[in-house]
Amino acid sequence: MAPTPDGTPTPASAPSPTMDEIVRLCKHRGFVFPSAEIYGGFRSTYDYGPLGVLMLRNVKDAWWRSMVQLRHEVVGLDAAILSSPRIWEASGHLANFTDPLVDCRNCKERWRADHLEPDSSDGKVHCPRCGSTDLTEARAFNLMFKTHVGPVEDEASAAYLRPETAQGHFVNFLNVLQTSRKRPPFGIAQIGKSFRNEITPGNFVFRTREFEQMELEYFVPPEDAPRWFEYWCNERLAWYVGLGIPREMLRLRPHTAEELSHYSAGTSDVEFLFPWGWGELEGIANRTDYDLKAHAALSGERLEYFDQASGTRYVPYVIEPAAGATRTMMAFLIAAYDTDEIGGEKRTVLRLDHRLAPYQVAVLPLSRNEALVPAAREVLDLLQPMAMCDYDETQSIGRRYRRQDEIGTPLAVTIDFDTLEDRAVTIRDRDTTEQIRVPINKLADEIAGRLAD
Repeated sequence: MAPTPDGTPTPASAPSPTMDEIVRLCKHRGFVFPSAEIYGGFRSTYDYGPLGVLMLRNVKDAWWRSMVQLRHEVVGLDAAILSSPRIWEASGHLANFTDPLVDCRNCKERWRADHLEPDSSDGKVHCPRCGSTDLTEARAFNLMFKTHVGPVEDEASAAYLRPETAQGHFVNFLNVLQTSRKRPPFGIAQIGKSFRNEITPGNFVFRTREFEQMELEYFVPPEDAPRWFEYWCNERLAWYVGLGIPREMLRLRPHTAEELSHYSAGTSDVEFLFPWGWGELEGIANRTDYDLKAHAALSGERLEYFDQASGTRYVPYVIEPAAGATRTMMAFLIAAYDTDEIGGEKRTVLRLDHRLAPYQVAVLPLSRNEALVPAAREVLDLLQPMAMCDYDETQSIGRRYRRQDEIGTPLAVTIDFDTLEDRAVTIRDRDTTEQIRVPINKLADEIAGRLAD
């Protein structure tokens, strides 16, 4: 891709990155590391490095701001990860949260039966690993992680790591209703870890056994459920677009009748075009009153809303937008990944929205000369309270610009020897590479204006 005559990069038109490129960037720049790597790794687990933990936090903060901070009718919750078996009995997870499992008798690998298709050459199902057709009959495999609480490991002490955060909303429905004094339509939002003993995890952080969810349970009068379902489908799709994912890389796919969960009267997925094809980012479901009625029946509590205006009681329907935080972070990375040329030199750049970028500002003294340190530290101290900043004084300034481009930092502030005379610094824009000179006493206002939502 050639630069424009003034040397700025041409608009992004590079092909989508491969997963190898994304994985390599994540490891090389400190977004995501294989877990327990010094011991050979631990399958389907990942650790988020210095940049990954910042970006993941920004994704969750952006979701929380949109779903809670900017909405008067939504409150937050942080429910326990360990939970009573009775919760999962009522929700149907003990009976229904299963995948069909087959074993290969030859290589001993396990696979989901519904992910295997007959080979067109012989009409038989082959093991994806070794090619053998000697597979066991499919059997149900519950995806919940079971553990025990207390010193005795028996059925009386059994507990489960939650496979979803949603049930915490339902069992706390009365507590939240009474303490927040909300009335339908209102929502309970939660961000937290969930655990599923997936048979075939894969595609990097897309499908893992430990993951983080961002879920809203939105309680509405039953007759209003269709309208709110449509509202949340449109609202959630717009959120991804508003933070930088091109509309053509997203689609809203309604579930067929055969796909619907046992509790759902309708579900649509927000899907993203990953390098391997379309994959789910978020599901929006009309869960009806299934969960509240199921918990009411097993617990003996009346989980309903009393409308004082009409004098009626009813069990609200629930609309649930449920997104994966780690999947969402990966989608933003893939959508932002680009390559271009500046002055004949190829660069990799993450064109991340500033609200998602690990660092918003890089503070870069022109060199390691000690004379520049006081002014550079002054600028860093000025900007750190208002933005996440990186400070880097190693290598040439050109190499440091390229590094900041590759990790998605929108702005770089350079302190040079002229700064010592004119008390001004240079601001460089990541996407255009344009540079302007700004006095230090006006720097905070300039940066704030560029980082405004």
